[in-house]
Amino acid sequence: MSQNIEQKCLAKGVKLTDQRKIIAKAMSESNDHPDVDELYNRVSKIDSKISIATVYRTVKLFEKSGILAKHEFKGEKARYEELNEGHHDHLIDVKSGEIIEFVDEEIEKLQEKIAAKYGYKLVDHKLELYGVKKKT
Repeated sequence: MSQNIEQKCLAKGVKLTDQRKIIAKAMSESNDHPDVDELYNRVSKIDSKISIATVYRTVKLFEKSGILAKHEFKGEKARYEELNEGHHDHLIDVKSGEIIEFVDEEIEKLQEKIAAKYGYKLVDHKLELYGVKKKT
């Protein structure tokens, strides 16, 4: 089980105010990739004194500290997720905005093969697939 965001903040020396703790908890409990507005709606239900500016600043701090990953999926608002050691790719439904995380060993091997073909050793990559659900 991965550390939660609050634990990662403490490990990285990020000062946690009460408001930051609430924001960290909301992100840790997220099963999706919320944008700042969505995150603000979640935390304001817990503490109505938290401003949207505080959420923006906190998310930026967590991102800068290597705790959150920022994703800018094709013209959408920036979305965030907890930065974990494990790698995964994303499949984004362009109609609903649903984001599916996946790992596919065939794709991973193909990327390595392509890099090697051109004389490179792959050190990092980001894969985003965009689609619409097939009608069944």
